[in-house]
Amino acid sequence: MIFPIFLLGLMSIAQASVWYLARETALAAARHGADVARTSQPSPGEGAAAALSFARTAAPGFLTKVSASSGGSTAATVRITVSGQAASLVPGMEIKVTEVVTAPVERFVAYGEAGPASIPARRRPSP
Repeated sequence: MIFPIFLLGLMSIAQASVWYLARETALAAARHGADVARTSQPSPGEGAAAALSFARTAAPGFLTKVSASSGGSTAATVRITVSGQAASLVPGMEIKVTEVVTAPVERFVAYGEAGPASIPARRRPSP
């Protein structure tokens, strides 16, 4: 009676590990896609394509049916969504994984120019 419970526990630990690896892969792919998309003047869809390529090569077999999109991005922010399916040890069980990364678009701001990314002027310490 204890052996089946022990095997169920081992399978649960193994399944949780596979899910975690798939989730971390999706998150890393979304971060990579956001980094590509937020750089100076990328072509449309370049961030999603980079995320998709990263997800397919980073952990093959653990994250399948991968898709990536840049829906929800604006002129000031980039939003990359990576979705997929974690490998399952139980036949027929689907474990969906979705990770979203939002980041500001990089822009050049001259020193002293007003804006959210302006650098405050240095003050001299008083004697």
